[in-house]
Amino acid sequence: MAEQTRNFKPFVSSETKMAEFTLRGLIIGLVLAIILGAANAYLGLKAGMTIAATYPAAVIGMAILRAMKGTILEENFTRTVGSIGESVAAGAIFTLPAFYISGIWEKFYTPGHYVISALIMVTGGVLGIMFVALLRRVMVNDAELPFPESVAASEIHKTGQTGGGSGYLFGAMGIGALIKTMGEFRLFMPVWEKFVAFKTQFITGAGEAIKAKGGVLLGSPGLKPAYVGVGYIIGPKLASLTFSGGVIAWGLLTPLAYYFVAPFIDLDAWAQFLVSENIAQTLEAAKATVAEPEFQIMEIWKSIVRPIAIGGMLVGTAWTLWGMRKSLTQGIKRSVNDLKEAAKGTSNTKRTEKDISFLWIMVGLVATGIATYMIAHFVFDAEIIVAIVASAVMIIFGFFFAAVSGYLVGIIGSSNNPISGLTISTVVVTALLMLILGARGESGVASTLAVAAIVCVSAAVAGEMLQDLKAGHLLGGTPWKMQVGDLIGVVAASAVLFLPLLILHEGDIEVGRQMGYVGGFGSKELPAPQASLMAILSQGIIGGNMAWPLIIVGMLMGVGFILMQVKSPMLVSIGMYLPLMTTFAIFVGGIIKGILQYFQNRRKHSEKRKAKTENLGILLASGLIAGEALIGLLFAGLAFGKVEVWRMDNPSYLISIALFVVLGIILVRIPLRNSKSADLDDQQMPDDKNPDNQ
Repeated sequence: MAEQTRNFKPFVSSETKMAEFTLRGLIIGLVLAIILGAANAYLGLKAGMTIAATYPAAVIGMAILRAMKGTILEENFTRTVGSIGESVAAGAIFTLPAFYISGIWEKFYTPGHYVISALIMVTGGVLGIMFVALLRRVMVNDAELPFPESVAASEIHKTGQTGGGSGYLFGAMGIGALIKTMGEFRLFMPVWEKFVAFKTQFITGAGEAIKAKGGVLLGSPGLKPAYVGVGYIIGPKLASLTFSGGVIAWGLLTPLAYYFVAPFIDLDAWAQFLVSENIAQTLEAAKATVAEPEFQIMEIWKSIVRPIAIGGMLVGTAWTLWGMRKSLTQGIKRSVNDLKEAAKGTSNTKRTEKDISFLWIMVGLVATGIATYMIAHFVFDAEIIVAIVASAVMIIFGFFFAAVSGYLVGIIGSSNNPISGLTISTVVVTALLMLILGARGESGVASTLAVAAIVCVSAAVAGEMLQDLKAGHLLGGTPWKMQVGDLIGVVAASAVLFLPLLILHEGDIEVGRQMGYVGGFGSKELPAPQASLMAILSQGIIGGNMAWPLIIVGMLMGVGFILMQVKSPMLVSIGMYLPLMTTFAIFVGGIIKGILQYFQNRRKHSEKRKAKTENLGILLASGLIAGEALIGLLFAGLAFGKVEVWRMDNPSYLISIALFVVLGIILVRIPLRNSKSADLDDQQMPDDKNPDNQ
């Protein structure tokens, strides 16, 4: 490692004086952090996935600063600040809605809830950055960690010195925004669904003991550019796994449960429930709603199939972490050694090796511990010993999972970082400790969720921060400036990101009232799968009200997936938890990416050209996601403000099919056509700037 450090030459040398931490760069980065964080909040709550914001932040910041004649280090600083909002959002959406879903918060928004949420996000973000400042030097300089997305981001900045891909990103954002707007006005039918009824009959050999009827709800992919973009980014294999979960849920388990349950549904009691919950205005309207087979089968999916999916997610999480056990163990062992080394300090005074001082790191860690204690004791009424244990668990898990998150990002990139799996582990361990300490009821559940939320944000921020620091290391950025910039970015994102969550939640509640479904976090339009899982786990372990028979069935199903050597049981289970239209659209995006790869292999593209195609494709897909997310937030805000939007009657799904084809052509032809210059890049780049010669 020492040899590698001596021979390494960054793109900008440590002796070069160049504008880096500037006010305009900071402002641009903060705006990007909020925008990209809101876009990821939208995507995560709807599809249960987030995307790395490094690429779009790099391209947008680069385009703006190039017009202002900014430097490459200023662009690097702006990208660092701009991408941190995504990791704060990831931690927030995986946990904060759980307070509402679990019933801890009767309403998602009150001034107090906003303050608590912001404090949780700030605490987790600061914790992650402090640990990263301790671990950066060894992890960034480690030759065994390839940091694939960091290398790609640094190449975007280098390529941007002669021209970048901002036009592709902004163009895709426009397309995604346009399609989302058309969908909100119902200029096309976003999804086609049809219920096919089965014949009522008695089970053969059972006489009249088992009467059965039912049917299956057939559906199409929902025309959502964001979902197509997600499928495109994760690729055909992972998209297929996600869709397979949808097929199991909607083609097997839901029809099977409905087949036996349908004859015994008490429609009158169900109608009374809808009225009591203010879901239906009158009893007559409620009876008309519950009589619809589509409504019944949707409710069965939510109440029976989703708990089974949660059991599968638990096993999938354990299996994912077990598969990474060597990396996890190495990460934990090395993090302890790195902490000892960081405490000794270093004599290296190069600009490119300066971190935040060790004193300020310790102050930050103590402050986060005190903040966690205050949240548990003063906000959620936990006993003093419980609050102290919660703070200790937060510090310990925060350190190890920050190190593990950074290590995994160095191997597989932040897009594939299993943050939700690490958080689930925290929830289980914390809930068991709370149970042992005698914590019960809402205070125990709330304290568990608070610790999990802080650890989740910390791990997400740590992974993203280390990824950005590696890119900065390659480019010649100053670590302490990037770390301070991210601290400011975390505070800004934490202060603002509660707002898009609130708008999406309240907007979906209002749309649900208009469209006849129960809106808000946990609904079919806003499933928030990870947060729902956190709520159910914490309630189930501490409160003892978990639907264990269904959870256990799901866990056995997950074991079956493992025995069948399914690549990712977790993705299959998430696919079961999501609506069919979502997983189907993700699958379509994966198919489009598969078509692109087919043409690449058929034409025998070089590795450099494949990489250029991959980067362009990611920019386009990211643009589609960001464009839809921003317009989605706009229309959710209109619904939140009770502004009625005109919608066309009886739209056609044929237009949706045509738009799917258009998206496919864009995501295949543009990357293929514009990757031809990749093989010439090395010839045009001076030898001293060619990364292959570093």
